[in-house]
Amino acid sequence: MAGAARDLFTTIESSMTEKTARARRATDASDAYTAADIEVLEGLEPVRRRPGMYIGGTDEKALHHLFAEIIDNSMDEAVAGHATWIEVELEKDGYLSVSDNGRGIPIDPHPKFKNKSALEVIMCTLHAGGKFEGKAYNTSGGLHGVGISVVNALSDICEVEVARSQQLYRMVFSRGVPQGKLEKLGPVMNRRGTKVRFHPDEKIFGKNTHFKPARLFKMTRSKAYLFGGVKIRWKCDPELITDDTPAEAEFHFPGGLKDYLASEITGRTLVTKDLFAGNVEREGKHGSVEWAVAWIIDADGFSRSYCNTIPTGEGGTHENGLRSALSKGLREFGDRVGNRKASQITAEDVVGTAASMLSVFIREPEFQGQTKDKLATQEATRIVESAVKDAFDHWLNQSPQQATKLLEWAIEQAEDRLKRRREKEVSRQSATRKLRLPGKLADCTIQAAAGTEIFIVEGDSAGGSAKSARQRETQAILPLRGKILNVANASSAKLSQNQLLSDLILALGVGTGSRYNDDDLRYERVIIMTDADVDGAHIASLLITFFYQQMPELIENGHLFLAVPPLFKLTHGAKSVYARDEAHRAELLAKEFKPGTKVDIGRFKGLGEMNAAQLKETTMDPKRRTLLRVEIGDGDRSEVGEAVNALMGSKPEARFRFIQEHAAFARDLDI
Repeated sequence: MAGAARDLFTTIESSMTEKTARARRATDASDAYTAADIEVLEGLEPVRRRPGMYIGGTDEKALHHLFAEIIDNSMDEAVAGHATWIEVELEKDGYLSVSDNGRGIPIDPHPKFKNKSALEVIMCTLHAGGKFEGKAYNTSGGLHGVGISVVNALSDICEVEVARSQQLYRMVFSRGVPQGKLEKLGPVMNRRGTKVRFHPDEKIFGKNTHFKPARLFKMTRSKAYLFGGVKIRWKCDPELITDDTPAEAEFHFPGGLKDYLASEITGRTLVTKDLFAGNVEREGKHGSVEWAVAWIIDADGFSRSYCNTIPTGEGGTHENGLRSALSKGLREFGDRVGNRKASQITAEDVVGTAASMLSVFIREPEFQGQTKDKLATQEATRIVESAVKDAFDHWLNQSPQQATKLLEWAIEQAEDRLKRRREKEVSRQSATRKLRLPGKLADCTIQAAAGTEIFIVEGDSAGGSAKSARQRETQAILPLRGKILNVANASSAKLSQNQLLSDLILALGVGTGSRYNDDDLRYERVIIMTDADVDGAHIASLLITFFYQQMPELIENGHLFLAVPPLFKLTHGAKSVYARDEAHRAELLAKEFKPGTKVDIGRFKGLGEMNAAQLKETTMDPKRRTLLRVEIGDGDRSEVGEAVNALMGSKPEARFRFIQEHAAFARDLDI
């Protein structure tokens, strides 16, 4: 008998060894990594493979960035003194064209590529342009030499016409590939410059993504405000317009940002009757600074900034210089007039209600990202602060009555800010002393319950990500370690001794059972946020059972919700989408990606595996998340109670019977 057992063990061991060897050989083959796996992308193929790296994605914002790249080139010609007008036209079939009367893209053979014109090199080669050394342009928005070539790569048709030396030239491209040689069309009189006409590729942007006339109109008009030496003409096919956007217009604003700001705040009540506006031209590499600021009483302020006519929607170092100049200048004015309260003024008190516009022209600016949404040039802070501070001091001293009004207004903002801070500190300290809030609770900062929510999170790891992803003002985080007590089969003594449940009860502040008081609830929404797997569903079930048995009014009054985190991340190039489950994954694969596309599918093992940005984007941001409200239903409440007792109670035979009766209805099991 012992010998037979040894033989059986030897057979099993040999079989397992052979299986292991085969598995290792298969793994070694699949993990082979050789020179043949190295792919070299040529020409503009990297742009078509990864458009997000160059224009930030393939959505509507990215589509309109194509227009920004083309008109920026024309604006660079105007700012350099070579163009006086620009024309923008949106045609019925979706073609967009931008023309100017500048010098025109060079068409002579390129020194490095004897058989290609400079035009073809510029259109078909990344990092090819005339703005690297600053010889052709003193200041410019295009610095990387990728703008127009990216537009060419992402257009199914791109046509370029160049008028130079009284000769007209034309070249046509499709998806970045020349459709023939540069054509010489013959002589032209009284014409010079460049015209770029293109149609975005539906394979990149989709069939339902089109240029929006209103958005293009606004972008075009803002360019004219940024440089008073250019006229910009706008034209759009009337059939494309669905609002009050004009079909034709001409923009020319010699007053620059002052005119721009005045048009944006028409009808608003201001703190001072005059706008603080000006510009400083600087010699050499420092370029120039232009600004316009108004303080609004009856509306929120806003800030718009530009560098070399490029909109910097996320601000940057030049905006820091403006904030510093305004706050320092107003504090110093307060000191001069003997107002001691001026010392408490911060930059936020001065610019919080201000409508401001700022434009800088500097050589070789540094941006964060190819789409240039944020200026990173450190020198810009000093340049702007120096230019604006001197002018602001002069403006305040020249109009002492307006300066005094502005100072008093800023002091009011500072006092309101300090008062709100004190109230928050007192209210939160009082609440903490009264409720003895648990130490792991990361509470929100506002006092009232309206608009606030608490996330009950599974584990410290997920709690850390949630704390980084939350909106501190309105979202609180309470991490719970491990599975909570199943209250359906626990005694009252065991319930009272459970630390996790005690922390939860203290955080909510409403009491349990007959002592429950909905008016004492510290948050408007209570959100259970667990992993999108079986363990997460079990923990959510335990929590729902707790609320159902100990705080049923919380559910009845519509306060309890379930978060819906994703289980899968689907990625292709710069595009990423998230799927809730396997069925949703299959739906997104069919809907969001073209057939045959190789999509990377990653599965989240838990919330703690997601970084804060992913957790915010998919699960916590009120603008993008999905929440499921927990409801008891309108049926017989006794049936609900029986179901809870059967599933969560202490009798396993009741659970077994329930499973047998409902097994046929189970689907999408995650086992």
